[in-house]
Amino acid sequence: MNFDPTLLLLSLVPSGVGFVLFMYGRKQQRWPQLVGGLVLMVYPYFVSSATALVAVGLAVGAAVYVLIHRSV
Repeated sequence: MNFDPTLLLLSLVPSGVGFVLFMYGRKQQRWPQLVGGLVLMVYPYFVSSATALVAVGLAVGAAVYVLIHRSV
């Protein structure tokens, strides 16, 4: 296991955003936000580099954005 301080601190950003998005999706009963928030909270556990962390976070965020605006 790698305990890189930069990666640990950087992983707090998508996890925090994911938590807020998950709670909003759960309260409003909106599935794209709920699932996107859950993915944003969990994926930092499986990513081992800062570049991949940022790239996957941006991809998940873009997917949630597209799903929200497609359903409106």
